[in-house]
Amino acid sequence: MKLYVVDGDAVSEFMGEPGERLLDACQRAGLPLEGTCGGDMACATCHVIVAAEDFARLPPASEEEEDMLDLVPASRRTSRLACQIVLTPAQEMLRLSLPAA
Repeated sequence: MKLYVVDGDAVSEFMGEPGERLLDACQRAGLPLEGTCGGDMACATCHVIVAAEDFARLPPASEEEEDMLDLVPASRRTSRLACQIVLTPAQEMLRLSLPAA
């Protein structure tokens, strides 16, 4: 399935597989997401910002994920942890951006 990362005016396509975590697809594509805690929500090194028009296609964040995102200075309304998003066909063509380092 096609996914997109937006960086300013540039848009890059990468691939994901249904059933895999967005974090794994991003890392395989060479995007600079660490995922230091391995998906245990003990860090936010996989923080992504989902395009506003795509955000509703994701399942809601858990309370634990929202608590972790509250600690992220660059967090926005459409922020998510990529380790907590399991890709489904509903996320085909999902657009996201990475917060500024």
